[in-house]
Amino acid sequence: MSTSPRLAAAKRDWGHDETGCTTLHIDMDAFFASCEIARHPELKGRPVIIGTGPRSVVSAASYEARPFGVNSAMPTATARRLCPQGVFLPVDMTYYREISRRVFALFGEVTDRIERVSVDECYMDVSGALRRWERPTAIGAWLREEVARTFGLTCSVGVASNKLVAKLASTNAKPNGMLLIPVARQAEFVQMLPLRSIPGVGPSLGRRLEHWGVTTVAQLARLDETEIAQACGSTTHAHSLYLAARGLDTRVVMPVSPEKSIGAERTFDMDAVTAGEVTSLLLWGADRVASTLRGKRLMARTITVKLRFADLSYSTKSHTLETPVTMASAIYPQSVRLLERMLGMPEGSASDNDARLPRPVRLAGVSVSGLADTATTPVQASFDDLLAEEDAGMGPCSSDGRATRIAGSARVHDDSDDDGGNVDTDGKRGRSDNVGGGTGGVRDHMTNTTARSVNAIRMGQAEKALDSIRQRYGSDAVRLGLRRPQGTHRTDKE
Repeated sequence: MSTSPRLAAAKRDWGHDETGCTTLHIDMDAFFASCEIARHPELKGRPVIIGTGPRSVVSAASYEARPFGVNSAMPTATARRLCPQGVFLPVDMTYYREISRRVFALFGEVTDRIERVSVDECYMDVSGALRRWERPTAIGAWLREEVARTFGLTCSVGVASNKLVAKLASTNAKPNGMLLIPVARQAEFVQMLPLRSIPGVGPSLGRRLEHWGVTTVAQLARLDETEIAQACGSTTHAHSLYLAARGLDTRVVMPVSPEKSIGAERTFDMDAVTAGEVTSLLLWGADRVASTLRGKRLMARTITVKLRFADLSYSTKSHTLETPVTMASAIYPQSVRLLERMLGMPEGSASDNDARLPRPVRLAGVSVSGLADTATTPVQASFDDLLAEEDAGMGPCSSDGRATRIAGSARVHDDSDDDGGNVDTDGKRGRSDNVGGGTGGVRDHMTNTTARSVNAIRMGQAEKALDSIRQRYGSDAVRLGLRRPQGTHRTDKE
């Protein structure tokens, strides 16, 4: 469900010259709601709203719900007030993903040059399919007809020479339309749109540009690249905005898009007011993200924490590490530090579960980015790391089962900036028992740094043991640590 600004005047005939317009953007219309209506035809013509929890937000709304002011990301409670006669249904991602899989299989009959953006949206490079289809608009028309005939759903199609203009065209073709923007008119088309139509121009950047007197794409196009850089504070962002204001985009359709980030977030049933409630959720998120990283054989360098507050405003803060990580024992301590900095709390204060937060938190989450393939990413081990590996001397599946016991009792503490923090195998702070066996004399002479490295290695072994359990019994069969979650939080994402 797109919430990008649309302009009624943009939905018109821009001409019929399709030369060079080999990029299509296909966006399913109100996908979740439309899937439910296709499954329950008796709902056709009624305002259908996806999202039912008292603390949830609207995931999608049928077009019949739009006149009541209902939109995605709106609190469900607000939607109920605006549209009490609406049909409110829970999110069924398993069903939506299956329909999405079948829809994309249909798209694949045209070309394999498909860049999937989300469950209901993609780009297509149809240059190689024109010998059969002759015109890009013929492909767009066929896709719309087949989606409607096969699935009882509608989609909107943008046809242009690049991804930016195709995306803007499909947005302004909604619902159930197709818009062709010839190459010669793409600058004119883009420059008639609201500034917020340009991807990447959110509320914050929009306000900064307003200070420069820029409220439309046409006004943005009058600035040179240096002026845009001064306005937005980023030369890289300025270059993309400079091109966008002229209807230009150098990005190509990527059939296999590399994963950009991995994250996990949850909404609290009641606003969290203590540090323990949020750090408990961050520990869950770090564990889930780290397990996903390892399952996909990826490493991450940047950690980001996201908070949404009671007024639905949100904040994010990131930290980039010198060494990429794959373990929750490295991600969690960093996420706690980010939490403290975001809320202006003294360093280390979040370790007190009962510490009051400066403001209530509605949702919290952690994500990682700067992803790289584990097999091809060199990581230089320090001398202490090498000593620690020798001292640890225990694989994740040792015959005596000690790794499993470590997994069951591990706690993560934020004592330093080292990846992995200080992980105690008995849950007591400051103690390093000789779990590996036979190395007590060596440990007495180890530096604190090496001791932390040993703990980090053992924690890594423990986390890999948890992966084995999850593969056999499911992702929710076991969780990292023995911390009792502070408060409750929902499993659905906002």
